[in-house]
Formats: sequence, C-alpha cells, structure tokens
Amino acid sequence: MKRLLPLLPALLLAACSTGTTAPRPAARIPLPQPRTISTVGLERVMGQSARALTQAFGAADADVTEGMGRKLQFGSRICVLDAYLYPKDGRGEPVVTYVDARQPDGSAIDRASCVAALARRDGGK
Repeated sequence: MKRLLPLLPALLLAACSTGTTAPRPAARIPLPQPRTISTVGLERVMGQSARALTQAFGAADADVTEGMGRKLQFGSRICVLDAYLYPKDGRGEPVVTYVDARQPDGSAIDRASCVAALARRDGGK
C-alpha cells in the first residue's frame, strides 16, 4: 500500500482525463437560395413606360418621383398595383423594373391577377 501512495496523484489525474478525440467537423448549414421572382403574367407592365401604363390602366392614382426612380400607383376595388420605373443603365426613358400588388385592405394578392383585374376595369376605375 505504501508503494502505491506516491502514485495516487498520478492515478487520480489519469482518471480525470477524457483522453484525446479528434474534433468533429462543423455541421454544414445550407445557404439560403436566392429567391426568384416570377414575372409570368406581368408582360403587360414589365419594361413598359409610364405612358404605356396610363394607356393600359388609365390615370395613375399616385405618381411619386424620387431621384431617378418613379412609382406609379393604380387601384381598383380589387387591388392596388405599384409600378416602379427606372431608366435602363441610368439613361433614357424610365421603364417598369418591378411591380408590387396588394388588396385594398393590405392583404396579399398575386401580382399577375392584379394586373389582369386592372386591365379589365372600365375608365381606369
């Protein structure tokens, strides 16, 4: 027993050791995929000028210009359409590059459905 007494601290220390293990590789978290926004059904508005929009939908309910951008808003009982126009390459006549749509109460609505509804309205309203 007396021979083991000097070895006791080393044995206790060895009992506490967890040993060496290889580190686990980090879990790969998939990167979010970029969202593609469909323009199907928006052919009547995408790339169109302000004049073409007013011919299609009547006078805009709102016309806001900020810097090089312009927003035209068209509304009906069914929906509100915001068309954002910017000049291509910073030059030339602004054309629609993005549209957003909602129901009059702010609820979501399909953009193409809104364009179709606005195209069918009489007298712009």
